[in-house]
Amino acid sequence: MAMTLRLDEQETDALRARAALEGRSMQEVARQAIREYVERTSRRQLLSQVMDEELPRYSEALRGLGE
Repeated sequence: MAMTLRLDEQETDALRARAALEGRSMQEVARQAIREYVERTSRRQLLSQVMDEELPRYSEALRGLGE
C-alpha cells in the first residue's frame, strides 16, 4: 500500500544527506528506519508486559536474593 510521508525541510535535508552517505534512496532509508522503530518498540512493550506480569510472581524469591 502506498502512503505519503510529509517531512519538514530539516527532516528532508537530513534524510537526503543520510541516503547520499549510504548510497541508497531516501525511500530505502525511511523504510528501514520505520522497520527498526517498530521492532524496537515492540520488543520494549513485550519486555514491559512480561515484567509487569511475571515479576510480582517471583518478588519473594528476588527479595531473598537481594539480601
